[in-house]
Amino acid sequence: MNAIARAIDALNEGFGRLIAPLLAVITLIVVYDIAMRFFIGRPSDWAFDVTKMLFGAHFMLMAAFGLRHHAHVEVDVLKRLLSRRKQAALEILGYLIFFVPFIWMLLTYGWSFFERSFSRSETTYGIVALPVYPVKAVIVVTAVLILLQAIAVVIRAIQELRKEEAA
Repeated sequence: MNAIARAIDALNEGFGRLIAPLLAVITLIVVYDIAMRFFIGRPSDWAFDVTKMLFGAHFMLMAAFGLRHHAHVEVDVLKRLLSRRKQAALEILGYLIFFVPFIWMLLTYGWSFFERSFSRSETTYGIVALPVYPVKAVIVVTAVLILLQAIAVVIRAIQELRKEEAA
């Protein structure tokens, strides 16, 4: 089970490192758009839509990387007072009560959101009609990556429970 958790960590670590530089691309597009406004007096027709979609994709795709590195908000005021065994049990319980319904909804509604967009060949409104469905597919990819990382967290919590039992 530890090998599975390590493999999931490696996947999300690699994916996060692959996606992180997207922020530099977004910045370059914004700088380009500002330069166009300054020198030509007119922004580009596509830059706003592209940066908005890329930032949304960046934010979503980095979520599992954030979970892997414990970067999400966690209320651990009471958790710190508990033993490691109770912390692990609380973590498993928290994932079952809060995470499972959330990820189920994200996968279910995200998929139908993407599917509807794809079937209609949805595009942005404006002069340049960019396809929207690839960005909506990011919701499903994000849900899968977060689910995998949550599995790694739960595996580690189960291992902590077993370690405490053996001692």
